Amino acid sequence: QLSLFRFTLKRLFSTSHSSVDSKEMKKFQLLAHKWWDEEGEYAALHSMNDIRVPFIRDTLLSMSSNYHPGNPLSGVKILDVGCGGGLLCEPLGRLGASVTGIDPVEDNIRTADRHKSFDPVLAKRIQYKSSSLEEIVEESMETFDVIVASEVVEHVADLETFIKCCSQVLKPEGSLFITTINKTQLSYVLGIVVAEKIMRIVPGGTHEWEKFVPPEELERLLESNGFSVRTVNGMLYNPLSGSWGWMESRSLNYALHAVKSGAQARSHATDIAPSETDIQQRSATAGTAG
Repeated sequence: QLSLFRFTLKRLFSTSHSSVDSKEMKKFQLLAHKWWDEEGEYAALHSMNDIRVPFIRDTLLSMSSNYHPGNPLSGVKILDVGCGGGLLCEPLGRLGASVTGIDPVEDNIRTADRHKSFDPVLAKRIQYKSSSLEEIVEESMETFDVIVASEVVEHVADLETFIKCCSQVLKPEGSLFITTINKTQLSYVLGIVVAEKIMRIVPGGTHEWEKFVPPEELERLLESNGFSVRTVNGMLYNPLSGSWGWMESRSLNYALHAVKSGAQARSHATDIAPSETDIQQRSATAGTAG
């Protein structure tokens, strides 16, 4: 009876508070076939792998005593929420992780599935599903070691619901990685006016400044939903070189790592977690496996 009650409660929760924004879905639907064009609309996301992949890898390795040469993330179950065409799933799969990529836009999933099928190793390590986060909560309670939501939270309809769902499908002591855009005057000028309207680095209408999330607000939401925020690093895209780098200021883009509270291992993880500077230096110099 209790499990039935929980199931019903979750069902109500997921249908009445959806984090999926149908307007946002339509935007990405139109570009679903362009994901793997490295010179196209998603060029900046391709080059973001140069810093976001090492950031995820190095942070996880610093919290684990198990190291598998060649497959450093072997045995790690990762959920990539809003995976698009699989741009981040594939390099994480190459590092040995078992990756599940979900996206509510079916055409994105078709593109991702087709691309991974060219590599038999990735075909085994990655699975894709056309789904919202809420829709997989019931079947995936405390299933994943890691959740990645890269360039996603600025597109969701209900951020608190999104974070609650992340907590539900993440194991205790699991890691959540988020990259997103701060809500500042500078991010409006550079992120929307310059990037979308002048330089056309990203397609026009991709972002709405009102939905950008300040790191302080994101940290508050995470802390109030059982997460401990460990790292928040500023990121900067150079449109001339087409490359990303770490920076001290978080006034534009930033990357965040948080850990879901759980067992006693928490204090141990804190002891061995690297400082922001360590992560920045290591991630800036390390290449990606993708």
